[in-house]
Amino acid sequence: MTVSRRRDVLGLAAFVVMCFGVSLLGGRATLPALAHWYPALAKPAWTPPGWVFGPVWTLLYAMMAVAGWLAWREGRARLGTLLFLLQLALNAAWPWIFFGERRIGWALVCIVALCTLILGTLAAFWRVSRGAAILLVPYLGWVGFAAALNAAIWRLN
Repeated sequence: MTVSRRRDVLGLAAFVVMCFGVSLLGGRATLPALAHWYPALAKPAWTPPGWVFGPVWTLLYAMMAVAGWLAWREGRARLGTLLFLLQLALNAAWPWIFFGERRIGWALVCIVALCTLILGTLAAFWRVSRGAAILLVPYLGWVGFAAALNAAIWRLN
């Protein structure tokens, strides 16, 4: 399906705004907890330094936006787009549960569900845009790593 250039640009802009909007929303819950609560938690030795998270998430949100847009612009990714929006909602919820509410166990439940939705989104995107699906692979890997980190922090605290 061919889309007009204007619709294409507006669609990409919408996916960028959605993904980075989720990032900003998560940051509102995360930043206050970084001052005292998170540093005081026991963490595994393999926890990345704090400075890694910003650049990694910035790249991942950009890749997510492009992936969502690539699948959407095919015009036959209804299930994939729905799964994308659902995983984006869980992505927004996780920092509020983990950092905002400080409910590490419930955050683990959330992030496992998030991994499942990302995998479903990736599979649905594969059917309509292999490029979109491939762009989600690093996101799935990072969130899988974050789930393992969440589990370790839960166990240690």
